[in-house]
Amino acid sequence: MFRNYLKIAWRNIVKHRFYSAINIFGLTVGMTCCFLIFMFVRFELSYDTFHRKADQIYRVSTDVKTPTELIRAAITSAPMGPAMKADFPEVLNMVRVNAASWLIQQGDNKYQEDKVLLADSSFFDVFSFRLLKGNAASALRAPFSIVLTERAAHKYFGDADPMGKSLLIEGEYSATVTGIMKDVPANSQLDFDMLASMSTLTKALQPGIDEQWGNFGMGTYVVLPPGADPMQLERKLPAFMESHIGDMMKRGSMYYTLRLEKLTDVYLHSTREAPVKGNLSNIYIFAVVAAFILFIAIFNFVNLATAKATERAKEVGVRKSIGAFTSQLTLQFLCETILLSLLAFVLSLVCCQLLLPAFNALVGKEIRTYVFDRAGDLYYFFGTAVAVGLLAGAYPALILAAYKPALVLKGAFGRSDKGLSLRKCLVAIQFVTAIILIAGVTIVYRQLAYMHQQPLGFKKEQMLVMDFTGVRNLQTSWPDMKQRIARLPGVERASFSSSVPGEGQSSAYTLIENKAGDMQPSNINLYSVDYDFIQQYQVKVIAGRAFSPAFASDSTAALLVNEAVVSSLGYAQPQDIIGKRYSQWGREGRIVGVVRNFNYRSLRAEVEPLTLRLEPRDFDVLSLNVSTAGIPATLSALEQAFTQLAPERRFSYYFLDEAFDRQYRTDYRFGRLILLAAILAIIIASLGLLGLISYIVTQRTKEIGIRKVLGASVINLLLLLSRDFLKLVMIAMLIATPVAWYVMHRWLQDFAYRIHIEWWMFLLAGLGAVVVAMVTVGLQSVKAALVNPVKSLRTE
Repeated sequence: MFRNYLKIAWRNIVKHRFYSAINIFGLTVGMTCCFLIFMFVRFELSYDTFHRKADQIYRVSTDVKTPTELIRAAITSAPMGPAMKADFPEVLNMVRVNAASWLIQQGDNKYQEDKVLLADSSFFDVFSFRLLKGNAASALRAPFSIVLTERAAHKYFGDADPMGKSLLIEGEYSATVTGIMKDVPANSQLDFDMLASMSTLTKALQPGIDEQWGNFGMGTYVVLPPGADPMQLERKLPAFMESHIGDMMKRGSMYYTLRLEKLTDVYLHSTREAPVKGNLSNIYIFAVVAAFILFIAIFNFVNLATAKATERAKEVGVRKSIGAFTSQLTLQFLCETILLSLLAFVLSLVCCQLLLPAFNALVGKEIRTYVFDRAGDLYYFFGTAVAVGLLAGAYPALILAAYKPALVLKGAFGRSDKGLSLRKCLVAIQFVTAIILIAGVTIVYRQLAYMHQQPLGFKKEQMLVMDFTGVRNLQTSWPDMKQRIARLPGVERASFSSSVPGEGQSSAYTLIENKAGDMQPSNINLYSVDYDFIQQYQVKVIAGRAFSPAFASDSTAALLVNEAVVSSLGYAQPQDIIGKRYSQWGREGRIVGVVRNFNYRSLRAEVEPLTLRLEPRDFDVLSLNVSTAGIPATLSALEQAFTQLAPERRFSYYFLDEAFDRQYRTDYRFGRLILLAAILAIIIASLGLLGLISYIVTQRTKEIGIRKVLGASVINLLLLLSRDFLKLVMIAMLIATPVAWYVMHRWLQDFAYRIHIEWWMFLLAGLGAVVVAMVTVGLQSVKAALVNPVKSLRTE
């Protein structure tokens, strides 16, 4: 029986090639999008779940409360983790991690490694990173012990065994390779190429840091018993902090509250900083978009199947008259749709595999190498294909199987208004989806363009940044180094600083005299700069003055602040803060100037308080204004000069505008994905509309011929055939507008600087859908209208 069903199904597919091709293509595109986005969503939701103790590991974060602000930090100080383990028996284990950037050398191989992580010896007990060689318990115990990933081991030692061999750190310290581990999985928020022992920091590089409760910078993770309630431990932490540093917090008017965040929640759910962050809203949007595209393809199938039901009415009548049951007919028609769906399923797997490299590039990470990497997913995919076949075929099958043979065989069967209403409803839903996606694309790209054009308050064009991290004698020799590089051809201006906009900044415990005359404590962001930084970046001074070599005290006592600092301290005007006292990191003096707020961080966040001071010991980068002419020659001269000035370092540079824009890579990828989804949705909807209008034109061939004989023009016929569809598009626009507004309004809340959603964006989306519908309907309508009416009338 099933074999017979399959034969009939195949014959119908071959007989109606055009409609079958539309259905198979639509289902293939829908399933391909669905499967690719499923793999992406599954990957995003899997971050850090590969650890055996993932449900027991919690990140310790800190709320820092000052008289003016609440800082929600994702880090702790060095002593907090060990003290928690010592004081609370429910803390089964603890590990601290600290990111570093080191110059690593082995023979002639020399690289600036930005993915170095210092970790306690308990690292491999807490986390489930796979150690291939070495002892997990002792590999990170001794100072200057280092564990390499396979990638790093091959980079420095090739095919030789690195175990027990040495690496030179920062040109001074010899580190011993004590372990080799598998490369870090792509779905880990901790991303590193080398692991160094935490004792390297606490006993050699920064001895005494284990006693510095106010020196933040550690990432701390604790392991609780299975099923433990983290809130019970969190409620004990205020008393814990009070017992250890209560007096210190009162003296500094800075209070620390420790919080626990589940490790598997950090990537998508935490509002604090993280080494790698995902966007839960985008994941929801992608999942919904994938479902929409798949349902558009299903609606196409239902539309065409119900429209063509009259062609199979006699077949149903004959089968019923010779004894076929309704259930048998229903099963037969379902077999046809499932067969179509399975053909699309096979094609979609092929498409997924072919498109996977491009999709990985589009989302910016390798979510999978092969579609078949997870055999279990194929069951989900196959189940989806069968479900799609059942969903697409259920209603048409029930309609066809319900025909009454007596009426059908007498020719009394006619078109159903109920079926026509369903088709109109499905077409409207398709265009609702298309309009939402078009409006979403418009708003996303308007927001990205707005951020790109937004005045940042500083100059980033033609700015080249050289990395001077770890260069010897920089603290004393920086003026000579700067002067030598500034004289090179193509270099117009140079300035040293600790960081540049968009690349992070340090923070410092600071006391500043407020409006009431009190020394108000705060944890304020800090840039260490030289005399030319303000002019180099064209940051505007709105009160007081910038740093100047003419004032000898500037190098020891002067401080610049931005407008955000002025507001946080209660001053009405920027000039009111000039001359006020401050104390910061062992330096005391007066505020000499106020700079206009500039966006030194992403436009996703408001400009925060910032201080600037002259501090050569913190210089890490040299910013250069370079001429656009002869960039290759300029780079060659810079590399040669750098090699002479710092032979122990590797020459490294980047252009500031490119680096600043990298902050928005995720948003650009999101925009491209939504654009692609909108295009696919429109294509599938258009193909369905094309199939439907083709069938309607075929059904109304005689009517079209009669109207032409009676004098109807091509325009009249075009309006006749397209009028109903245009009404549906207008209704779809009315439904889609509030939905699109709500979704995109929520998405824009992630940006401190954002556009206003305007009415014309939805009108543009609606007009786009109208144009697509008109072109699709118009092509078939004009073709039908141009046919000789004599031929049309002969079709009977």
